[in-house]
Amino acid sequence: MAALCACAPARSETISIEGTARTYAVQLADVRAAPLVIVLHGGTQTGRDMATRTSWPKVARREHFSVVFPDGLNRAWSDLRSRDGRMGRTPPDGTDDVAFIAALVGKFVGDSSADPKRVYVTGISNGGGMTMALACRRADLFAAAASVVMNLTDESAAACHPSRPLPILLMNGTADPLIPYEGGRGSSYFAVDGFWSTERTVQFWRRVNGCDEAEESATDLPDVDTGDGSTVTRIASHCPEGRDVQLYRVNDGGHRMPGSFSDTRFARLVNYMFGPQNHDIDGAETIWSFFKRFPAD
Repeated sequence: MAALCACAPARSETISIEGTARTYAVQLADVRAAPLVIVLHGGTQTGRDMATRTSWPKVARREHFSVVFPDGLNRAWSDLRSRDGRMGRTPPDGTDDVAFIAALVGKFVGDSSADPKRVYVTGISNGGGMTMALACRRADLFAAAASVVMNLTDESAAACHPSRPLPILLMNGTADPLIPYEGGRGSSYFAVDGFWSTERTVQFWRRVNGCDEAEESATDLPDVDTGDGSTVTRIASHCPEGRDVQLYRVNDGGHRMPGSFSDTRFARLVNYMFGPQNHDIDGAETIWSFFKRFPAD
């Protein structure tokens, strides 16, 4: 099995946000007015890490959509949590990442590279938190969102006031040592307390989208890689048309995005620190299959 994807995006670019140079990598589609996917890295990572550790560039080429990998300042995102609710890197005070991502969307829609009805956002870990922040603050920009290995907190939920329902997919591991599936504080030394459970997070988005909070259906997906120590269950919600809330529960999965190839060259160390990576599904493929069902109204 290959270790990392040899498919970096085409070029790096810069945009000024309130006098601060913000960087991102972009792979444009081979057609105009294409779908656009914004992919947000986790804390300590960069946009190019997401390009080389996931299959987003490959999926984008095949499916003819553009993909953008922004860089957070100090390798972090200003999601809806304060500094007290986080450990490790945080952006400089006053960083407005909502404005940054909105400016990127405006740039690519404005030059006709992107279809304004087919703009999507996804992210992992801190990037998943930023994805939910964008769903809370600028739902008008996106047709759907997907958060990987992240749950809400009291603080982030209280600050969340979406302007409209947005289809959303969550993908969390039950053995995540940083963002515990059952909520609270994870087992990792680097974990912080206060996370909601994944079930409570899903219920929040069901309420936002007007779904039946009690009704759901669970489907166990094929155990394609019996050696990865994990399986996947897809949990659907009963929602109004175009407001789907879907959970991919990675049973015994860690703080990792499922992938068709390894996301690291140091598997033993990363497995120890963050838990196992699932190979039964590919995160980018799964999320894109969800996204493409939802053009914006």
